Amino acid sequence: MAAFLPDVFRNPTIRVSTLTLFAYGFAGAATSPYQSVIGIRELGLSNGLYSALIFAAAAVNVVVSVLVGNLADRLGEYRSMMLSVTVFGVLGYGVVYLLPAQTTFVLCILFMLPIYNALNSLLFANVRAAAKGMPRHEVAAVNSGVRAAISLSWVLVPGITGALLAHATSMLPAYLFACLACVACLGLIAAFLPRQSGTDSHAGAHLSHLAALGEVLSPKIFVRLIAIALIFSTLHISGAVLPLIVTGAAHGTVTDIGVLVGIVAFLEVIFIVVWGRIQRSISPVAALAIGTAIYVTYLALLGFASTPWHVYALTLVSGAGAAALISIPITYLQDLIADRPGLGSALISVNLFLSAGMSAALFAFGTAISSYSGTAVIGAGAGTLGMLLLLVLDGSKRRH
Repeated sequence: MAAFLPDVFRNPTIRVSTLTLFAYGFAGAATSPYQSVIGIRELGLSNGLYSALIFAAAAVNVVVSVLVGNLADRLGEYRSMMLSVTVFGVLGYGVVYLLPAQTTFVLCILFMLPIYNALNSLLFANVRAAAKGMPRHEVAAVNSGVRAAISLSWVLVPGITGALLAHATSMLPAYLFACLACVACLGLIAAFLPRQSGTDSHAGAHLSHLAALGEVLSPKIFVRLIAIALIFSTLHISGAVLPLIVTGAAHGTVTDIGVLVGIVAFLEVIFIVVWGRIQRSISPVAALAIGTAIYVTYLALLGFASTPWHVYALTLVSGAGAAALISIPITYLQDLIADRPGLGSALISVNLFLSAGMSAALFAFGTAISSYSGTAVIGAGAGTLGMLLLLVLDGSKRRH
């Protein structure tokens, strides 16, 4: 951990970006576990409408992240764009809390919050720009340390939110907590993030928005996005089948689900630091391949779990693999468009969208031909395919 602490906490831009990412993660961790409960049970949305809403919101976030990231590159600074999108978070979460209705919920989830969620890629772009000139392995270590801030928020916040609202008649106050977290983001950026002077230092920074979208969809980049998305889809598959296996084939309880998720989130924070150290000696592709092998092993073994202790025994493997999958691809994706941090970091959002779509298709296919346990094994196969594709594309490259 000491290897990247100086870079994270002594550089004011990286330090403030890390704290802001924790607040950003706080907003998501406070609301995401309860969003479907609020939308469907409290506000009366149908299952079909809610599913379509979530898919559409993810698509909007991808487009906004690419456009905002490209605009920030053209401006040569990220602070003003971060302030702008954070305002949408304050308003989006605040409106849902103050004016709870189907119409306001849909408008906020579909438009305001996807714009706010572009803050994630902008923060990583800001960190990447601040780390310019550092050796590549140090950039990877910094990205891992910064990413740990989001995982830490997910260790702490969902349980605290659930405890505070355990006896409440509505889960809507979770959106108040998220609104306050967005206010904290706004305050951190406005008061403490060093001001940046716009420059044209990035080659090709004046790409039109259409050209920027075209570059993201170019074969060289898109085929690599497919490989990463296949790998990342294993996280979504695990999130879908783990509760069902625990309470089904493993004969566990709902309480076991909460405990298991908390254990894995805690282990992720620890192993993110470990993977940051590992990348000092091997390439990101090699590290990601090892991490993927670990995680698909966990997912395959999860398919054979028949008692709760089997799943608990897999938490160490799950935490080690998941930490690699959520931290290492950040640097790899940024390197695909290395001369434009905003556009390169927007690929993080593109990956989330593609992997979510792939996991949905895999879940539908797996449950149609097999059980939840069989679906876990199918998900492991998809992750293995992504790892092999990544190795074919970039496995022979040497570390720079």
